[in-house]
Amino acid sequence: MRQKEDIKTVYNAALKVFAEFGYKKTTVEDIAGELGMTKGNIYRYAKDKKDLYDKAVAHALLKWQGLVRDAIMKENDVRNQFLVMSRKAVEYLSKDKHLRQILIHDPDIFPLFDEVDPYKKINRASEAMLKSIISRGVREGKFRVMNEDSAARSLFSIYKLLIIRTYIRSEGKRMEQIFEGTLDLISRGLFK
Repeated sequence: MRQKEDIKTVYNAALKVFAEFGYKKTTVEDIAGELGMTKGNIYRYAKDKKDLYDKAVAHALLKWQGLVRDAIMKENDVRNQFLVMSRKAVEYLSKDKHLRQILIHDPDIFPLFDEVDPYKKINRASEAMLKSIISRGVREGKFRVMNEDSAARSLFSIYKLLIIRTYIRSEGKRMEQIFEGTLDLISRGLFK
């Protein structure tokens, strides 16, 4: 197995075990057992359990971000890019049970405020992706002129809140309706 594939295998196995037992109850031995390797081999990928957890969660967040980015790139119209980005970003967690379970065990990995965000760099990149769509929409005259930084920050905060309420607080179906209503309000506006 190539090094890059090997790292992904380790991170995916770690995510699976952390999702099942939570951070506190998971041991490095549990993860090594999942991989069929020794505890010592795990330390080739991370210095300790916390480092492995952080790297595995970052790997999962980057995968989520990449799948959303790929979906956006398939769209030509900026309005469709915004709608696809919004839907794909929310629906992704319905398919990634390990990341969803980790978020339930540890909601602090996706906080509402930047000051306490352990994955600030990754989330800032997601916010920048959103801002680039807003900026393009404004340039093309398809979105109204606005403070693009502020709009991206506000929309990303709304998105985080929807993720928390949908997946962490398990308000599923009701939140799907709220999400669709929010997306309609954002994309079509409040005023006539």
